[in-house]
Amino acid sequence: MDQHGISLYGRHYANGEPVRVQLRGDRIQSVEPAWPKGDVRDWPYVAPALLDLQINGFGGVWFSDDSLTPDAVLKTLEPYYQFGVTRLCPTLITNSFEGLETGFSAIRRACEQAPWANRMVCGCHLEGPYISAEDGARGAHPKQHVRPASWEEFEKLQRASGNRIRLVTLAPEAGNAIEFIRRAVADGIVISIGHTAATPEQIRAAADAGATLSTHLGNGAVSMMHRHRNVIYEQLGDPRLNASLIVDGHHLPANLVQIFIRAKTIQKTIMTCDAAGWAGCPPGIYENKLGRSEILPSGKLVVAGQHELLAGSAQGTDTCVVNAIKFAGVTLKEAVDMASENPARLLGQEVVRLRAGSRADLMLFRRSETRDRLDIEATIASGELKFGTLVAY
Repeated sequence: MDQHGISLYGRHYANGEPVRVQLRGDRIQSVEPAWPKGDVRDWPYVAPALLDLQINGFGGVWFSDDSLTPDAVLKTLEPYYQFGVTRLCPTLITNSFEGLETGFSAIRRACEQAPWANRMVCGCHLEGPYISAEDGARGAHPKQHVRPASWEEFEKLQRASGNRIRLVTLAPEAGNAIEFIRRAVADGIVISIGHTAATPEQIRAAADAGATLSTHLGNGAVSMMHRHRNVIYEQLGDPRLNASLIVDGHHLPANLVQIFIRAKTIQKTIMTCDAAGWAGCPPGIYENKLGRSEILPSGKLVVAGQHELLAGSAQGTDTCVVNAIKFAGVTLKEAVDMASENPARLLGQEVVRLRAGSRADLMLFRRSETRDRLDIEATIASGELKFGTLVAY
Protein backbone atom coordinates (compact mmCIF):
# COMPACT_ATOMS: atom_id res chain seq x y z
CA MET A 1 0.00 0.00 0.00
CA ASP A 2 1.26 3.50 -0.81
CA GLN A 3 0.00 6.88 0.34
CA HIS A 4 -2.72 6.75 -2.29
CA GLY A 5 -4.05 3.29 -1.38
CA ILE A 6 -3.40 -0.17 -2.78
CA SER A 7 -1.80 -0.55 -6.19
CA LEU A 8 -2.17 -3.75 -8.21
CA TYR A 9 -0.14 -4.68 -11.27
CA GLY A 10 -1.28 -7.29 -13.74
CA ARG A 11 -2.36 -8.19 -17.22
CA HIS A 12 -5.94 -7.21 -17.98
CA TYR A 13 -7.96 -10.41 -18.22
CA ALA A 14 -9.78 -9.18 -21.33
CA ASN A 15 -6.80 -8.44 -23.55
CA GLY A 16 -3.57 -9.23 -21.69
CA GLU A 17 -2.45 -5.58 -21.63
CA PRO A 18 -0.38 -4.55 -18.56
CA VAL A 19 -2.31 -2.28 -16.21
CA ARG A 20 -1.95 -0.58 -12.85
CA VAL A 21 -5.13 -0.75 -10.78
CA GLN A 22 -5.34 1.81 -7.99
CA LEU A 23 -7.72 1.16 -5.10
CA ARG A 24 -9.10 3.65 -2.61
CA GLY A 25 -11.20 2.18 0.18
CA ASP A 26 -13.64 -0.37 -1.24
CA ARG A 27 -13.57 1.12 -4.76
CA ILE A 28 -11.35 1.08 -7.80
CA GLN A 29 -9.91 4.56 -8.17
CA SER A 30 -8.25 4.12 -11.55
CA VAL A 31 -7.12 1.61 -14.15
CA GLU A 32 -4.19 2.85 -16.22
CA PRO A 33 -1.69 1.41 -18.69
CA ALA A 34 1.54 0.19 -17.13
CA TRP A 35 4.99 -0.43 -18.56
CA PRO A 36 6.79 -3.49 -17.20
CA LYS A 37 10.55 -3.33 -16.78
CA GLY A 38 10.81 -6.91 -17.98
CA ASP A 39 8.60 -9.42 -19.81
CA VAL A 40 4.89 -8.72 -19.31
CA ARG A 41 4.31 -12.48 -19.28
CA ASP A 42 5.89 -12.50 -15.84
CA TRP A 43 2.91 -10.56 -14.54
CA PRO A 44 -0.25 -12.29 -13.28
CA TYR A 45 -3.67 -11.59 -14.75
CA VAL A 46 -6.01 -9.24 -12.90
CA ALA A 47 -9.76 -9.79 -13.15
CA PRO A 48 -13.02 -9.31 -11.27
CA ALA A 49 -13.30 -11.79 -8.42
CA LEU A 50 -15.74 -14.67 -8.71
CA LEU A 51 -19.32 -14.99 -7.44
CA ASP A 52 -20.67 -18.50 -6.94
CA LEU A 53 -24.41 -18.85 -6.38
CA GLN A 54 -24.28 -22.48 -5.18
CA ILE A 55 -21.91 -23.34 -2.32
CA ASN A 56 -23.02 -26.06 0.10
CA GLY A 57 -20.13 -25.91 2.56
CA PHE A 58 -16.45 -26.78 2.93
CA GLY A 59 -14.04 -28.89 4.93
CA GLY A 60 -16.67 -31.19 6.40
CA VAL A 61 -19.17 -28.47 7.29
CA TRP A 62 -22.50 -28.22 5.48
CA PHE A 63 -24.69 -25.15 5.61
CA SER A 64 -27.52 -27.68 5.96
CA ASP A 65 -26.06 -29.14 9.16
CA ASP A 66 -28.65 -29.30 11.95
CA SER A 67 -25.97 -28.19 14.41
CA LEU A 68 -24.51 -25.35 12.31
CA THR A 69 -23.13 -22.46 14.38
CA PRO A 70 -22.07 -18.93 13.40
CA ASP A 71 -18.42 -19.81 14.05
CA ALA A 72 -18.72 -22.82 11.73
CA VAL A 73 -20.23 -20.56 9.06
CA LEU A 74 -17.28 -18.17 9.25
CA LYS A 75 -14.75 -21.01 9.11
CA THR A 76 -16.57 -22.39 6.07
CA LEU A 77 -16.80 -19.10 4.16
CA GLU A 78 -13.22 -17.91 4.55
CA PRO A 79 -11.49 -20.72 2.56
CA TYR A 80 -13.28 -19.60 -0.61
CA TYR A 81 -11.01 -16.58 -0.91
CA GLN A 82 -8.25 -19.01 -2.01
CA PHE A 83 -10.36 -19.83 -5.10
CA GLY A 84 -10.77 -16.16 -6.08
CA VAL A 85 -14.34 -16.06 -4.73
CA THR A 86 -15.38 -12.92 -2.84
CA ARG A 87 -19.15 -13.38 -3.02
CA LEU A 88 -21.24 -16.52 -2.78
CA CYS A 89 -24.63 -17.92 -1.90
CA PRO A 90 -24.55 -20.41 1.00
CA THR A 91 -26.81 -23.18 -0.24
CA LEU A 92 -29.07 -25.28 1.96
CA ILE A 93 -30.41 -28.44 0.36
CA THR A 94 -33.53 -30.47 1.12
CA ASN A 95 -33.87 -31.00 4.87
CA SER A 96 -36.40 -30.83 7.67
CA PHE A 97 -37.82 -27.42 8.50
CA GLU A 98 -35.88 -27.45 11.76
CA GLY A 99 -32.61 -28.23 9.97
CA LEU A 100 -33.16 -25.45 7.43
CA GLU A 101 -34.16 -22.94 10.10
CA THR A 102 -31.03 -23.75 12.11
CA GLY A 103 -28.82 -23.25 9.06
CA PHE A 104 -30.33 -19.96 7.96
CA SER A 105 -30.28 -18.62 11.52
CA ALA A 106 -26.59 -19.47 11.90
CA ILE A 107 -25.78 -17.73 8.61
CA ARG A 108 -27.71 -14.63 9.69
CA ARG A 109 -25.88 -14.45 13.01
CA ALA A 110 -22.50 -14.97 11.33
CA CYS A 111 -23.22 -12.08 8.95
CA GLU A 112 -24.31 -9.89 11.86
CA GLN A 113 -21.09 -10.67 13.74
CA ALA A 114 -18.57 -10.28 10.91
CA PRO A 115 -18.88 -7.46 8.34
CA TRP A 116 -16.62 -9.31 5.89
CA ALA A 117 -19.00 -12.29 5.96
CA ASN A 118 -22.00 -10.03 5.40
CA ARG A 119 -20.27 -8.68 2.28
CA MET A 120 -19.32 -12.17 1.12
CA VAL A 121 -22.83 -13.60 1.52
CA CYS A 122 -24.65 -11.89 -1.33
CA GLY A 123 -27.72 -14.01 -0.65
CA CYS A 124 -28.71 -17.50 0.42
CA HIS A 125 -29.83 -20.27 -1.91
CA LEU A 126 -32.60 -22.66 -0.88
CA GLU A 127 -32.19 -25.75 -3.11
CA GLY A 128 -35.22 -27.86 -2.30
CA PRO A 129 -37.13 -29.19 -0.45
CA TYR A 130 -39.79 -28.43 -3.10
CA ILE A 131 -38.34 -30.78 -5.70
CA SER A 132 -39.09 -34.07 -7.44
CA ALA A 133 -39.12 -37.18 -5.26
CA GLU A 134 -38.24 -39.30 -8.30
CA ASP A 135 -34.93 -41.14 -8.30
CA GLY A 136 -32.38 -39.43 -10.52
CA ALA A 137 -34.20 -36.11 -10.60
CA ARG A 138 -33.92 -35.92 -6.82
CA GLY A 139 -30.16 -36.48 -6.99
CA ALA A 140 -28.58 -36.90 -3.55
CA HIS A 141 -31.34 -34.98 -1.77
CA PRO A 142 -32.95 -37.06 1.03
CA LYS A 143 -36.33 -38.33 -0.14
CA GLN A 144 -37.93 -38.23 3.31
CA HIS A 145 -37.73 -34.43 3.37
CA VAL A 146 -39.08 -33.73 -0.14
CA ARG A 147 -42.43 -31.93 0.12
CA PRO A 148 -44.84 -29.57 -1.70
CA ALA A 149 -43.99 -25.89 -1.91
CA SER A 150 -45.20 -23.86 1.05
CA TRP A 151 -45.11 -20.08 1.08
CA GLU A 152 -45.88 -20.09 4.81
CA GLU A 153 -42.83 -22.27 5.50
CA PHE A 154 -40.67 -20.15 3.21
CA GLU A 155 -41.64 -16.96 5.03
CA LYS A 156 -40.48 -18.50 8.31
CA LEU A 157 -37.16 -19.50 6.75
CA GLN A 158 -36.79 -16.05 5.23
CA ARG A 159 -37.24 -14.47 8.66
CA ALA A 160 -34.66 -16.86 10.12
CA SER A 161 -32.18 -15.78 7.44
CA GLY A 162 -32.73 -12.08 8.02
CA ASN A 163 -34.25 -11.76 4.53
CA ARG A 164 -31.11 -13.18 2.90
CA ILE A 165 -32.72 -15.90 0.77
CA ARG A 166 -32.37 -14.52 -2.76
CA LEU A 167 -32.52 -17.75 -4.81
CA VAL A 168 -34.81 -20.79 -4.62
CA THR A 169 -34.47 -23.96 -6.69
CA LEU A 170 -37.65 -26.00 -7.09
CA ALA A 171 -39.36 -28.44 -9.44
CA PRO A 172 -42.29 -27.02 -11.44
CA GLU A 173 -44.29 -30.23 -10.86
CA ALA A 174 -44.03 -29.98 -7.06
CA GLY A 175 -47.30 -29.23 -5.30
CA ASN A 176 -48.16 -25.51 -5.24
CA ALA A 177 -45.00 -24.72 -7.24
CA ILE A 178 -46.44 -22.34 -9.83
CA GLU A 179 -48.25 -20.19 -7.28
CA PHE A 180 -45.11 -20.22 -5.12
CA ILE A 181 -43.06 -18.96 -8.09
CA ARG A 182 -45.46 -16.08 -8.68
CA ARG A 183 -45.37 -15.00 -5.03
CA ALA A 184 -41.59 -15.35 -4.76
CA VAL A 185 -40.87 -13.37 -7.94
CA ALA A 186 -43.21 -10.62 -6.77
CA ASP A 187 -41.16 -10.55 -3.56
CA GLY A 188 -37.87 -10.14 -5.45
CA ILE A 189 -36.71 -13.76 -5.16
CA VAL A 190 -34.95 -15.41 -8.12
CA ILE A 191 -36.54 -18.75 -8.98
CA SER A 192 -34.59 -21.54 -10.60
CA ILE A 193 -35.83 -24.81 -12.06
CA GLY A 194 -33.96 -27.86 -10.85
CA HIS A 195 -34.10 -31.44 -9.55
CA THR A 196 -37.12 -31.96 -11.75
CA ALA A 197 -38.82 -34.49 -13.99
CA ALA A 198 -41.31 -31.91 -15.27
CA THR A 199 -43.07 -32.07 -18.62
CA PRO A 200 -42.31 -29.39 -21.23
CA GLU A 201 -45.67 -27.80 -20.38
CA GLN A 202 -44.74 -27.58 -16.70
CA ILE A 203 -41.35 -26.05 -17.56
CA ARG A 204 -43.06 -23.41 -19.68
CA ALA A 205 -45.58 -22.72 -16.92
CA ALA A 206 -42.72 -22.08 -14.48
CA ALA A 207 -41.06 -19.66 -16.90
CA ASP A 208 -44.42 -17.97 -17.51
CA ALA A 209 -44.72 -17.50 -13.74
CA GLY A 210 -41.29 -15.85 -13.57
CA ALA A 211 -38.57 -18.51 -13.25
CA THR A 212 -35.33 -17.21 -14.81
CA LEU A 213 -32.69 -19.88 -14.19
CA SER A 214 -32.02 -23.59 -14.61
CA THR A 215 -30.03 -25.04 -11.70
CA HIS A 216 -27.02 -27.13 -12.85
CA LEU A 217 -28.62 -27.93 -16.21
CA GLY A 218 -27.92 -31.50 -17.32
CA ASN A 219 -27.78 -32.79 -13.75
CA GLY A 220 -30.53 -33.48 -11.25
CA ALA A 221 -32.50 -35.27 -13.98
CA VAL A 222 -33.69 -38.82 -14.64
CA SER A 223 -31.29 -40.95 -16.69
CA MET A 224 -33.93 -42.11 -19.20
CA MET A 225 -36.14 -39.57 -20.97
CA HIS A 226 -37.91 -38.90 -24.26
CA ARG A 227 -35.51 -38.16 -27.10
CA HIS A 228 -37.24 -34.86 -27.97
CA ARG A 229 -39.78 -33.88 -25.32
CA ASN A 230 -37.62 -33.75 -22.22
CA VAL A 231 -36.75 -31.55 -19.27
CA ILE A 232 -33.26 -30.64 -20.53
CA TYR A 233 -34.13 -29.61 -24.08
CA GLU A 234 -37.12 -27.58 -22.93
CA GLN A 235 -34.98 -25.53 -20.57
CA LEU A 236 -32.12 -25.28 -23.03
CA GLY A 237 -34.42 -23.89 -25.70
CA ASP A 238 -36.30 -21.36 -23.54
CA PRO A 239 -34.65 -17.93 -23.96
CA ARG A 240 -36.18 -16.73 -20.70
CA LEU A 241 -34.02 -19.15 -18.70
CA ASN A 242 -30.38 -18.63 -17.83
CA ALA A 243 -28.46 -21.84 -17.16
CA SER A 244 -26.02 -22.63 -14.38
CA LEU A 245 -23.51 -25.36 -15.24
CA ILE A 246 -21.21 -27.38 -12.98
CA VAL A 247 -18.04 -27.51 -15.05
CA ASP A 248 -15.92 -29.41 -12.54
CA GLY A 249 -14.91 -32.09 -15.03
CA HIS A 250 -17.24 -34.69 -13.53
CA HIS A 251 -20.81 -33.41 -13.78
CA LEU A 252 -20.87 -32.76 -17.54
CA PRO A 253 -18.81 -34.14 -20.43
CA ALA A 254 -16.81 -31.59 -22.40
CA ASN A 255 -18.95 -31.78 -25.55
CA LEU A 256 -22.13 -31.15 -23.56
CA VAL A 257 -20.60 -28.07 -21.91
CA GLN A 258 -19.77 -26.79 -25.38
CA ILE A 259 -23.31 -27.45 -26.65
CA PHE A 260 -24.97 -25.84 -23.62
CA ILE A 261 -22.85 -22.68 -23.81
CA ARG A 262 -23.40 -22.33 -27.54
CA ALA A 263 -27.15 -22.76 -27.15
CA LYS A 264 -27.55 -20.49 -24.13
CA THR A 265 -24.82 -18.01 -25.18
CA ILE A 266 -22.07 -16.65 -22.97
CA GLN A 267 -24.39 -13.97 -21.60
CA LYS A 268 -26.95 -16.44 -20.23
CA THR A 269 -24.58 -19.09 -18.87
CA ILE A 270 -23.41 -19.15 -15.25
CA MET A 271 -20.55 -21.21 -13.83
CA THR A 272 -20.96 -22.81 -10.41
CA CYS A 273 -18.83 -25.41 -8.65
CA ASP A 274 -21.74 -26.64 -6.47
CA ALA A 275 -19.11 -27.38 -3.81
CA ALA A 276 -20.35 -29.86 -1.23
CA GLY A 277 -19.63 -29.75 2.46
CA TRP A 278 -16.98 -32.40 1.77
CA ALA A 279 -15.05 -30.08 -0.56
CA GLY A 280 -11.55 -29.60 0.77
CA CYS A 281 -11.49 -33.09 2.32
CA PRO A 282 -9.16 -35.91 1.15
CA PRO A 283 -10.49 -38.95 -0.74
CA GLY A 284 -12.59 -41.23 1.46
CA ILE A 285 -16.10 -41.96 2.71
CA TYR A 286 -17.99 -39.30 4.65
CA GLU A 287 -21.37 -39.38 6.35
CA ASN A 288 -23.84 -37.03 7.96
CA LYS A 289 -27.60 -37.02 8.53
CA LEU A 290 -28.18 -36.38 4.84
CA GLY A 291 -26.40 -39.57 3.76
CA ARG A 292 -23.06 -41.22 2.91
CA SER A 293 -20.78 -39.77 0.24
CA GLU A 294 -17.40 -40.71 -1.15
CA ILE A 295 -14.63 -38.62 -2.66
CA LEU A 296 -12.90 -40.82 -5.22
CA PRO A 297 -9.15 -40.50 -5.91
CA SER A 298 -10.07 -38.64 -9.12
CA GLY A 299 -11.78 -35.93 -7.05
CA LYS A 300 -15.25 -37.02 -8.13
CA LEU A 301 -17.80 -36.83 -5.30
CA VAL A 302 -20.47 -39.54 -5.40
CA VAL A 303 -23.12 -41.18 -3.27
CA ALA A 304 -21.13 -43.86 -1.43
CA GLY A 305 -21.33 -47.39 -2.77
CA GLN A 306 -21.30 -46.59 -6.50
CA HIS A 307 -19.40 -44.36 -8.93
CA GLU A 308 -22.11 -42.72 -11.03
CA LEU A 309 -24.65 -40.81 -8.89
CA LEU A 310 -23.04 -37.51 -7.97
CA ALA A 311 -23.33 -35.85 -4.57
CA GLY A 312 -22.13 -32.35 -5.39
CA SER A 313 -18.61 -31.29 -6.23
CA ALA A 314 -15.25 -31.23 -4.47
CA GLN A 315 -13.75 -28.59 -6.81
CA GLY A 316 -13.60 -24.79 -6.61
CA THR A 317 -15.11 -22.19 -8.91
CA ASP A 318 -11.72 -21.43 -10.45
CA THR A 319 -11.57 -25.01 -11.73
CA CYS A 320 -14.85 -24.40 -13.57
CA VAL A 321 -13.36 -21.30 -15.20
CA VAL A 322 -10.39 -23.30 -16.51
CA ASN A 323 -12.59 -26.17 -17.70
CA ALA A 324 -14.94 -23.82 -19.55
CA ILE A 325 -11.96 -22.62 -21.57
CA LYS A 326 -10.75 -26.17 -22.27
CA PHE A 327 -14.15 -27.73 -22.95
CA ALA A 328 -15.95 -24.98 -24.87
CA GLY A 329 -13.13 -22.94 -26.37
CA VAL A 330 -14.28 -19.71 -24.74
CA THR A 331 -11.84 -16.90 -23.98
CA LEU A 332 -10.44 -16.19 -20.53
CA LYS A 333 -12.64 -13.11 -20.26
CA GLU A 334 -15.76 -15.04 -21.24
CA ALA A 335 -15.01 -17.80 -18.73
CA VAL A 336 -14.43 -15.33 -15.89
CA ASP A 337 -17.53 -13.33 -16.78
CA MET A 338 -19.67 -16.47 -16.60
CA ALA A 339 -18.48 -16.89 -13.01
CA SER A 340 -18.57 -13.22 -12.02
CA GLU A 341 -20.62 -10.79 -14.09
CA ASN A 342 -23.45 -13.15 -15.08
CA PRO A 343 -24.38 -14.45 -11.61
CA ALA A 344 -24.11 -10.92 -10.19
CA ARG A 345 -26.50 -9.61 -12.82
CA LEU A 346 -28.96 -12.46 -12.25
CA LEU A 347 -29.07 -11.82 -8.50
CA GLY A 348 -29.29 -8.05 -8.88
CA GLN A 349 -25.84 -7.57 -7.33
CA GLU A 350 -23.25 -5.00 -8.34
CA VAL A 351 -21.28 -6.16 -11.37
CA VAL A 352 -17.54 -5.75 -10.79
CA ARG A 353 -15.63 -4.30 -13.72
CA LEU A 354 -12.02 -3.22 -14.18
CA ARG A 355 -12.80 0.48 -14.26
CA ALA A 356 -12.90 3.47 -11.95
CA GLY A 357 -15.74 3.52 -9.46
CA SER A 358 -16.36 -0.23 -9.46
CA ARG A 359 -16.37 -2.31 -6.30
CA ALA A 360 -12.82 -3.44 -5.50
CA ASP A 361 -13.41 -7.20 -5.63
CA LEU A 362 -10.50 -8.54 -7.65
CA MET A 363 -8.26 -11.55 -8.11
CA LEU A 364 -4.69 -11.84 -9.34
CA PHE A 365 -3.86 -15.19 -10.87
CA ARG A 366 -1.71 -17.16 -13.26
CA ARG A 367 -2.90 -19.85 -15.61
CA SER A 368 -0.90 -22.95 -16.41
CA GLU A 369 -1.85 -25.15 -19.34
CA THR A 370 -1.06 -28.22 -17.23
CA ARG A 371 -3.21 -27.35 -14.20
CA ASP A 372 -6.97 -27.77 -13.92
CA ARG A 373 -7.43 -24.65 -11.79
CA LEU A 374 -6.23 -21.07 -11.65
CA ASP A 375 -3.15 -20.28 -9.58
CA ILE A 376 -4.62 -17.56 -7.39
CA GLU A 377 -1.93 -15.19 -6.12
CA ALA A 378 -4.17 -12.69 -4.35
CA THR A 379 -7.85 -12.09 -3.67
CA ILE A 380 -9.12 -8.63 -2.72
CA ALA A 381 -12.62 -8.13 -1.34
CA SER A 382 -14.02 -4.62 -0.93
CA GLY A 383 -10.50 -3.23 -1.15
CA GLU A 384 -9.03 -5.57 1.49
CA LEU A 385 -6.44 -8.27 0.80
CA LYS A 386 -8.13 -11.49 1.96
CA PHE A 387 -5.79 -14.10 0.45
CA GLY A 388 -2.24 -14.25 -0.86
CA THR A 389 0.26 -11.45 -1.35
CA LEU A 390 0.69 -8.44 -3.59
CA VAL A 391 3.88 -7.88 -5.53
CA ALA A 392 5.05 -4.45 -6.66
CA TYR A 393 6.48 -4.80 -10.17
